[in-house]
Amino acid sequence: MFDTLYEWFWWERIWLPVNLTWADLEDREGRVYAKASHLYVTVPYTFAFLLIRYLFERWIATPIAVSAGIKQRVHLKAEDNPILEHYYITQCRNPAQADIDGLSKKSSLSVRQVERWFRRRRGQDLPGVLKKFREASWRFVFYLLAFIGGIVALYDKEWFYDTREVWTGFPKQSMLESQYWYYILEMSFYGSLLLSVAFDVKRKDFKEQIIHHLATLVLLSFSWCVNYIRIGTLVMIVHDASDVLLESAKLFNYAKWEKTCQSLFVLFAMVFMVTRLIIFPLWLIHCTWVYPVQHYPAFFGYYFFNVMLVVLLCLHIFWAYLILCMIRKFILEPNWLNFISINTDSVSDLVFIWQATKGFIRDFTSSFAVKTASARTEVSQRIKLKISTPLSNPFIQSCMSPPAIQIRHSARSS
Repeated sequence: MFDTLYEWFWWERIWLPVNLTWADLEDREGRVYAKASHLYVTVPYTFAFLLIRYLFERWIATPIAVSAGIKQRVHLKAEDNPILEHYYITQCRNPAQADIDGLSKKSSLSVRQVERWFRRRRGQDLPGVLKKFREASWRFVFYLLAFIGGIVALYDKEWFYDTREVWTGFPKQSMLESQYWYYILEMSFYGSLLLSVAFDVKRKDFKEQIIHHLATLVLLSFSWCVNYIRIGTLVMIVHDASDVLLESAKLFNYAKWEKTCQSLFVLFAMVFMVTRLIIFPLWLIHCTWVYPVQHYPAFFGYYFFNVMLVVLLCLHIFWAYLILCMIRKFILEPNWLNFISINTDSVSDLVFIWQATKGFIRDFTSSFAVKTASARTEVSQRIKLKISTPLSNPFIQSCMSPPAIQIRHSARSS
């Protein structure tokens, strides 16, 4: 049974174009091809990333956060109460008034004491700014190094500038050492994110993050096995470009550097829209959808790979939609943020993006208002100057004096 499933899973018609077999991708004549067995090394590397992250957050990120004035916030701890704790975990974190009355009777506490207990219990689950700073700094360092490494690995490759070259000689394209490490490290990093997602700060887009990590790992693994390595490296570098800016903006936001945070957010939004909504679909998906069929007939792997890219594109559209919605809500409902409950699992990336957007638009509008007011003042001063200049002439003043007016009136009447 196991052998049958194994043979079916690795059936060549699923993974490779027609008239090609796994024997064609054996190392020979100086060519080295990617193999599924190479991916086993990502397992120990994934746990190595978790260890490196722990050491980095403790010995590097925490001192940097302290030097930036970020401290661990101490929340009042709720007293041990099995009845309230069971309701908090299984039912609701913010009970209604009727439920509070019932819990008050069961726990032999006053209504005020029950409300205080739930308020403190929710406060215990709120992640501190220090924790969020450490997580963002770890992701920032990796995305920055990965982006720089991707540029170094691809800047001299012809397919980096002409996507048609991605399929030249496919699938008999020898794997480069830089491509090997770029893939292995990226896959190990996303594997570590997937394992640590339960312990990290929980965000409002938690489900979308899980889908994103899984889709990324499936895409990288599949592209590795079918030797789609060239297009895989392009997809990774496009994603890392905007992630660097987002994580750096978060760091300055936690450190209360508002101006720097706002500038980085604006830059992130522009890079995100260009890379994820223009370059990714119009260049990369077009490259995987149009050019391959010019070299070989479409097969299952061709459709599967493109479907997974479309899944990533849908996530990009979803996140872009959130950004645009926040800008729209700011324009139409300036106080909409007051309706967001602070008793959530964390201050999500959504709220962070909103704060950066709000600050940028506020600064822009205030500077525009100041310039408009100064312009109005300058115009009014010029008008007053023009009006007052003719009246300063002695002859005109004498003509405008009451005696002169009476003389002219009497001369006209005579």
